[in-house]
Amino acid sequence: MSQPSPADPADRAPAPHTAPPEAAPGEPASPDAAPHDEQPPFGPDLGIGADSTTPYEDYVRASVLTHLQQLQSDDPGEMVFLVTTQVMELWFTVIVHEWHTACEALRRDDLPAAMDALRRSTWELEALNAAWRPLARLTPAQFNAFRGALGEGSGFQSAMYRRLEFLLGEKSASMLVPHRGAPEDHAALEKALHEPSLYDEVLRLLARRGHPVPEAVLRRDPAARHEPDPDVEEVWAGVLAGPQDSELVRLAELLTDVAELVWRWRNDHLVATRRAMGSKVGTGGSAGVAWLEKRARKNVFPELWTARSHV
Repeated sequence: MSQPSPADPADRAPAPHTAPPEAAPGEPASPDAAPHDEQPPFGPDLGIGADSTTPYEDYVRASVLTHLQQLQSDDPGEMVFLVTTQVMELWFTVIVHEWHTACEALRRDDLPAAMDALRRSTWELEALNAAWRPLARLTPAQFNAFRGALGEGSGFQSAMYRRLEFLLGEKSASMLVPHRGAPEDHAALEKALHEPSLYDEVLRLLARRGHPVPEAVLRRDPAARHEPDPDVEEVWAGVLAGPQDSELVRLAELLTDVAELVWRWRNDHLVATRRAMGSKVGTGGSAGVAWLEKRARKNVFPELWTARSHV
């Protein structure tokens, strides 16, 4: 019987496992260097975006978002203040988008689509309100350490927040004045001022469905702030006393959810400001806490609240 030759595969020792070479510092890792349990098909394709920006970056523009912070002081608290404020602006943008969607749906009598948009906006308002938590923990000394960097900047100068307020029916032509130096923002706000608010569209839908909304309310100047009307209150009382599984009762409760969350936003703003600066004058020249207290006392969609006393 012939002996197997030294070169026979059956007689070879198994080759030792060699790890793929590590990338040099500062160089991208090779896809072959991924841990064994992250190799395809279980792990991501690490080659995607290797020769250009990643699809994630192209869509999200994360590098833009994370380089928007131009700090004006060396205080560590300024970064969280600035990023949180920028996050709030993004939530304002989303919520305004949802309420515009709801308005368009109400105009075409698509109540389910309108309520879907309103429901989404309640979740977004909850996220917006949660953004106050890190700011509300700033002590007066911590806030004062970078407050001077704000100059005369103030939240009431936010164009997107103003559009949000206009959609709620809180209209005021004087609030366009701070934006005269920004033509695009000013034009968007002027358009929003003269368009029906979300509440206007709701009342028009109620009228189309046979509820006795006063003609004077339906034909009022949309650029004027909504004022409570006893006849509108009576309409809502009738809706709320009706069948509890009706679309209009669900609409009323969704609007009340929105109003409550806006009220909570205003109160969280008040509390955060009171904790950080007491009764000092606001950075934008307002009375600070006193001005916020006045804002916090105002109800959004007022007749939806007062009508409950008559059900």
